[in-house]
Amino acid sequence: MITTDFIPGSPCWIEMFTPDIRATTAFYRSVLGWGSEPAESAGADTYELFHLDGRTLGGVTASTDRGSGSAWTIYFTSPDVHATARAVEHGGGTVSMAPMDVLDLGRAAEFTDPQGGRFGAWTAASFTGFEAADRPGTLCWTELWTDDVTAAKKFYAGVFGWGFQDMVMPGDEEFTYTLLTPPGAGEDRMHGGLCQAEVPGPEGSAANWHPVFAVTDCDDTTARVAAEGGQVLMGPEDAEGVGRLSVGKDLFGADFVLLTPAPE
Repeated sequence: MITTDFIPGSPCWIEMFTPDIRATTAFYRSVLGWGSEPAESAGADTYELFHLDGRTLGGVTASTDRGSGSAWTIYFTSPDVHATARAVEHGGGTVSMAPMDVLDLGRAAEFTDPQGGRFGAWTAASFTGFEAADRPGTLCWTELWTDDVTAAKKFYAGVFGWGFQDMVMPGDEEFTYTLLTPPGAGEDRMHGGLCQAEVPGPEGSAANWHPVFAVTDCDDTTARVAAEGGQVLMGPEDAEGVGRLSVGKDLFGADFVLLTPAPE
């Protein structure tokens, strides 16, 4: 469960780079009902904040140096992003954006794991992270597709100290899904999963982090993805014990999952 009660190693922010902020914000407004507004520290053409019902959900930034596509980056809380950067390098990952102060809000850094999965870390000061989660229209789960689950477990255990729990997916005994938990946290704080998948990530990497957004009606929301010019890669389909889900991409290729959770 993702909450706004942030603990070390848990998701705290999502951010997208895109070649066209206007088109991107319009897409997510139509699909998920998000509003957007310029961040106080930046112009409308540089950085905007997504929000829903007055609560901040994430950010979107214009980028001209990463090609014509877009992608989500998921940030995880860190007591010290400098220590996290050292752990990333020790584990064979790469520091793609060195730790830097973001005004008086906190300190951010971005990394890639050894298989190429992008992610970020955030050490909070005056700003802790998103203001809503685990409700319709917000982040409810994070997921890593990777071509080497064993290597991913070792890497992220060293970086964030996560706990792992393998489970066999109902109806497919050959498919194992690994649940992710912040260090020392119980099952109620499971925040994501990782699985073996031969799905290329951004820039042809062998791993890809993507957000999972809760929605009230997966079929209806998925239809809006296609209607607004996005792509539907899979579903909607039922996943036993999980809910009804689909996988999609936005106008510029950023992928995400839509999930109507199964009743508890």
